[in-house]
Amino acid sequence: MPAASSHPSFDAPWSLVRTELRGAVSEANWDLYLGRLVAREVVGDVLVLEAPDSVRSWVNDRFGRLLQTCAAAVLGADVRVELIAPGSSSLAVAEPASTPPSRTTRGPSGPVGRTDDFHPRLTFDQFVIGDSNRLAHAAALSVAEMPGLAYNPLFICGPPGLGKTHLLHSIANYVQCYGAGATVRYTTVEAFTNHFVGALHGGSIEAFKDEYRSADVLLVDDVQFLQSKLKTEQEFFHTFNAVYESGAQLVLTSDRLPRDLDALEDRLRERFEAGLVTDVAPPDFSTRLTILRKRARQDGLVDVDPGALELIAERVDQNIRALEGALIRVVAFASLTDQRLDADLAAEVLAGLYPDLKPSRRTVEEIQQRTCAAFGVTVEDVRSTSRSAVIAWARSVAMYLSRELTDASLPAIGREFGRNHTTVLAACRRTGERMATDPKAFDTVRRLTEELRTGR
Repeated sequence: MPAASSHPSFDAPWSLVRTELRGAVSEANWDLYLGRLVAREVVGDVLVLEAPDSVRSWVNDRFGRLLQTCAAAVLGADVRVELIAPGSSSLAVAEPASTPPSRTTRGPSGPVGRTDDFHPRLTFDQFVIGDSNRLAHAAALSVAEMPGLAYNPLFICGPPGLGKTHLLHSIANYVQCYGAGATVRYTTVEAFTNHFVGALHGGSIEAFKDEYRSADVLLVDDVQFLQSKLKTEQEFFHTFNAVYESGAQLVLTSDRLPRDLDALEDRLRERFEAGLVTDVAPPDFSTRLTILRKRARQDGLVDVDPGALELIAERVDQNIRALEGALIRVVAFASLTDQRLDADLAAEVLAGLYPDLKPSRRTVEEIQQRTCAAFGVTVEDVRSTSRSAVIAWARSVAMYLSRELTDASLPAIGREFGRNHTTVLAACRRTGERMATDPKAFDTVRRLTEELRTGR
């Protein structure tokens, strides 16, 4: 949609502002709301925009902060955005876009709650969704859109490096842009503890409480570290209650399920479980490859052999942080040695840290034998109709590993177990779900996978 302006020289900067806006929102929001804005003029430090009556209030409330940010990026930090009705006098500026300042207070360790506490690249748009994190992503987006109304508290658990912190920052950035002035506070348990201790020693405990308890959205990373910190745990319990009872949103992350936080008081574990508990698990190959491709685009890497990304995705299979680190390592080596970034170079760079663990493909029979030995059952047991819990679990794991580590089709795997392909598919799904919620099951399957891959 062409933008109107009071003089031609304004068309170019307004076009840049529109480009910034369009890149920050979905196509639906652009078409419905922001694409309908028309630039009238700049009056002093005020950018005057026309917005149709049907959307002006919504744009003002939901996108005011985003409008301000994008305009400032192009026109300067002092610019202010105003929305007016079509046809009204440009000097009779009617409706300022909502641009509440970032909440900046001073705590025992300095300013907290600022916009720059949130990593600008950790957004929902940059989060790669796969089967391993789909529910966690959907839940996080829901609480960002409707704080205090969707799932409260939201508890996200999973091993380190799988995107829990990314989701917290995504919520924070979303609320900052679209929260109509809602205050959002991100902290780790370590930072919370340091602030608490500093407040006790500095006599500023009331200011400390206000910093956390007055937030509209409180995001807390790594709550497993509350264990064995009695006074901090007690203070966090009261903070949790105050925030929850005020109707504000709480989102917590941990490396394990609430029920596995044995050293925490029961009353706190019960509150963690009172909302939605969801998990993130190690990504599959397709998700890992998508993450690498997206990171390569972000970093402007145009001459990367797709085979190199595939090799990295195959070698580094448990941790997103390590996955991106491996890409950076390979890119740096290619740059320093002036070599093309292809699969051979990636294999050379990663050989020490991430060796190729794939031997010749395993057979279903070999997997059955190794799995049965691990569970103390026989191959005849897993091929039988027995529904014993131990045998059924061993059978499911063997089917799962057969699908992961062989080229056999689902019907072929099923024949080796005396089942059909739908039974194999269901067993693989059950195994994946159990691994996502049961650390012992995850460790068992992971160990068997490594043993079968390495031939140990």
